[in-house]
Amino acid sequence: MHRGKIMLIALASLAGAGIVMTLPSKAEGPAAAAQKAPAGWKLAWSDEFDGAQVDKTKWAFERGSGATDPITNTFLAGWGNNELEFYTSRPENVYLKDGMLHIRAVKESYKGSGYTSARLSTRKLFAAKYGRFEFRAKLPTGKGIWPAIWMLPEENKYGGWAASGEIDILEARGQEPEKILGTLHYGSRWPANTHTGKDYIFPDKGTIADFHVYTLEWDPGEIRWYVDDKLYQTQNFWWSCSDTDGPKGVNPEVESELNPWPAPFDKPFYIILNVAVGGQFLGNPDHTTTFPAEMIVDYVRAYERPGGEEKLKPRGAGKLPFNK
Repeated sequence: MHRGKIMLIALASLAGAGIVMTLPSKAEGPAAAAQKAPAGWKLAWSDEFDGAQVDKTKWAFERGSGATDPITNTFLAGWGNNELEFYTSRPENVYLKDGMLHIRAVKESYKGSGYTSARLSTRKLFAAKYGRFEFRAKLPTGKGIWPAIWMLPEENKYGGWAASGEIDILEARGQEPEKILGTLHYGSRWPANTHTGKDYIFPDKGTIADFHVYTLEWDPGEIRWYVDDKLYQTQNFWWSCSDTDGPKGVNPEVESELNPWPAPFDKPFYIILNVAVGGQFLGNPDHTTTFPAEMIVDYVRAYERPGGEEKLKPRGAGKLPFNK
């Protein structure tokens, strides 16, 4: 479930401007929405997509067919993954209807690309360190269609990708609609990065094309993934090292070269919603792929612990690079 060099490029080095905590946008008001919070959590931020247009106080549009690597100052087309889409903010690619967000990948010629889509993020608008992040969504299927809901660090305190981390709440290969993937990316800066994760297979012939509730719970030293309130993965082992050799990361050789636990997952992260097309993760569309390919999101809700964050859990079992 590699995102390839996507975080090596500018997306991994974008500096944040602080955390903005906004009230829920449910028509019945924040008090009613807050009553829906699961036990042990308090609503901190949400978007119920009840307006006429995407709320630009909550979401920023990321545009283009790639980004610039801040280290080498070279442009990497395809977002470092050989993707085929050009992200826009046009209503052809992103809009609200009946209280839901629609992100559409369209097959069309646009500014040198053969496909368009949309990518929304809360960068510079909302980020959180720890919490519960909940999404009700249905995802597009088809060969070469890559929907994702994920998180990146607001600031790269520990260095470029993946030293500062990446949290994939879910991503899916459209040609494998019966499963999703939940993944952590961490380690040193590319190419000394690593990742750990697990697939979730839907029971009873369910697929990503149905509405499901996808949830990530993130406490100090532990991260948990759920589908429809079913826990399917817990991670409590990772590491971060900021050492480099020129522009490239290197593996730590002793414990003292690691950033303190639970780095890198101890800093604020922001949310990203997107539908990519093609690339090395899943291959390109073919004649069987149907367009437009649409992700529909009913709501996004972020919760916090009312009494403050949980006590830090120790690093779990796992093999560090210098442990032979």
